[in-house]
Amino acid sequence: MSDRPDDEIEDSSAPLIEHLAELRTRLIHSVVAFFIAMVACFFVAEPMLNFLVEPIADILRARGENPQLIFTAPQEKFFVLIRISLIFGLALSFPYIGYQMWRFVAPGLYRSEKNAFLPFLVASPLLFLAGASFAHFVVTPLAMNFFIGFSDAIPALAAMLTGESLPETVENEELRTIFLGSVRESLDLTLKFILAFGICFQLPVLLTLMGKAGLVSVEGLRNVRKYAIVGILTLAALVTPPDVITQVILFAVVYSLYEISILLVARVERRRNEELRKMGLLDDEEDTEAAPASKPEKA
Repeated sequence: MSDRPDDEIEDSSAPLIEHLAELRTRLIHSVVAFFIAMVACFFVAEPMLNFLVEPIADILRARGENPQLIFTAPQEKFFVLIRISLIFGLALSFPYIGYQMWRFVAPGLYRSEKNAFLPFLVASPLLFLAGASFAHFVVTPLAMNFFIGFSDAIPALAAMLTGESLPETVENEELRTIFLGSVRESLDLTLKFILAFGICFQLPVLLTLMGKAGLVSVEGLRNVRKYAIVGILTLAALVTPPDVITQVILFAVVYSLYEISILLVARVERRRNEELRKMGLLDDEEDTEAAPASKPEKA
């Protein structure tokens, strides 16, 4: 609850039934918007699919192979297009859905809480888009190049160790495996990277909100920095291929977001302390953020 005299809740004394009716109306509007966006995205799902699998196509072209993916069941590609329509339909309708949810909860918030919360509604989708773009244009090509090129690495390494040359003619060539990518499997891996990096890029928003709520502090974030490094390294090992370059890139990006989060939380704490001083609830002596602890007097 806010202590500011001009920080008032909007006059809304509607009974519970009216609140539930309003929630139902806004949910219906959100579902209709999602359905319209999903149908619209279905008509352009094929270009979206081509865009998502373009990193694989580029790698196959660089290897001199035919840039194509296969589907092993008659209904596989149809359901892949449906899945793309669902995901991009949700992304397209998210601003309207967020607006409907905001209109429902805004009357119960203080004016200062509205002003504090609105920037995060804008920053969160932008950061997710930045993470998804980073995953698609940087991480996915590195990962796909590693996974697809792995089939050539083992024969080349074996030939180098034994001193034999690789077979040049089909008659003398031994049985080997080649990449015939499935549309569904390739899309699943691409979407996993996009989702993982999109969530990782929400770290500044999450920690700043927790800082506003008083759940985390700058001192606490700095004290657990070494544990955060271990956690980020573990995350990089789990969501990326066993490729050192990709893991280092993910670690550098996520750790940079962690340091940015510390700066944002510090800014939140400074603003909170300034407001408390203006209201006379905090003295300069009580603000011990950077001041050393007082020493006991000698007898």
